[in-house]
Amino acid sequence: MKEIMAIVRMKKTGETKKALVAAGVAGFTAVKVLGRGNLVTDPQTIEECKEKLLSMGMDEFSEAGDTEKMVTSFLDGSRFFPRRLFTILAHDEDVPRIIEAVAKANLTEYGVGDGTIFVLPVSDAVRVRTGEAGEAAIW
Repeated sequence: MKEIMAIVRMKKTGETKKALVAAGVAGFTAVKVLGRGNLVTDPQTIEECKEKLLSMGMDEFSEAGDTEKMVTSFLDGSRFFPRRLFTILAHDEDVPRIIEAVAKANLTEYGVGDGTIFVLPVSDAVRVRTGEAGEAAIW
């Protein structure tokens, strides 16, 4: 029995949910989280991201300096990114299929920030309603 924790972009929440259902996952939990991964060090990638984020963040109500400060803090690692954390309990043999579904749903052309998947052992589980324990409690 395993616990799969997948941290994904907020905009990929719906696609991830659909992918999990299509993969036959019986149930899962999703919560909003804040965090950051490895910092990007390639100057060209940073500049491209900065330009894109600045163009997305500007409107008639935004102050240019405030928007640039926020974008810079995202890119230099001093600010957290909003993400979604999915938690799935699965039988050992189902783990590769679930990982493949989550990874496929979250892969982007950006080359950064597509998420992370962790797989952890689970020693036991109990379904409160029925009292079922172990493998029987998760599906």
